[in-house]
Amino acid sequence: MSTAALDAPGAALAAPPGSAEGRRLGRAAGRSALPLRRLATRAGALGLGLLAWHLAASHRLDLGPVTFRNVPAPAEVARAAWSLAQSPKLGAHVGASLARVLGGFLAALVAGIGLGLAIGRSRLAGDLLLPPLEVLRPIPAVAWIPLAILMFPSSEASMVFITFTGALFPILLNTVHGAEAASPRLVASARSLGAGRAAILREVVVPAALPSMVTGAAIGMGTAWFCLVTAEMISGQYGIGYFTWESYTLQNYDDIVVGMLLIGLLGMGSSVAVRALGRLAMPWTRGGRA
Repeated sequence: MSTAALDAPGAALAAPPGSAEGRRLGRAAGRSALPLRRLATRAGALGLGLLAWHLAASHRLDLGPVTFRNVPAPAEVARAAWSLAQSPKLGAHVGASLARVLGGFLAALVAGIGLGLAIGRSRLAGDLLLPPLEVLRPIPAVAWIPLAILMFPSSEASMVFITFTGALFPILLNTVHGAEAASPRLVASARSLGAGRAAILREVVVPAALPSMVTGAAIGMGTAWFCLVTAEMISGQYGIGYFTWESYTLQNYDDIVVGMLLIGLLGMGSSVAVRALGRLAMPWTRGGRA
């Protein structure tokens, strides 16, 4: 059978149902339809969320401890978003936040992976580094703001530092977990073949830890946005967090929701980009997901 015939839409029907070729074509057809079904499901979930928001805000629902009397409806937020999109301030706010997040996240990526590999593969490094890091890990981003202002000469550096602290620990802990989970048999096999410590780290430990590293990086990116917005609310002059806080002080409730949605979209897009880059770095993990 020719390649063109196999690629034709009716090839799965033409192949014998019980043959290996028929099963392969059936699986390929199922995989091609899967993204459309998932896209429709996700679009439907977003639509239901918008509908619930519209009904609650338009009817000014009062559900006891939660009230929607002052919450703007989706149409009002859409008008405010369109007004912001036409303003030159949007580029300045988004650009400032992206630069701060990217700077802090990249620094956290380098430090988290380096420290995580050292702690995960060396008992001495774990004994020396893990206790102080575990003491620092529960400290929230808000608590770091006064000290960051004292430590750094500029507010920009202090905000990047707060973003760094937020992204560091998810990357660090996931890297430690991935490095510890590297197969001892593979390590012993590589050592028996003459591989040194650097080669074992590069060829065995890092590939085994990469899935955990990517997961930690995706989580760290989301945490970085959370911490950055907290910092911008207090010491920023531009940025999405500053825009949201300023809208609250001016009682522009529509803009508050616009700022929240911008934070959510930028955080989601950043995490998706991190996962996509992770899949490119791990071609052996690609496969059909349900």
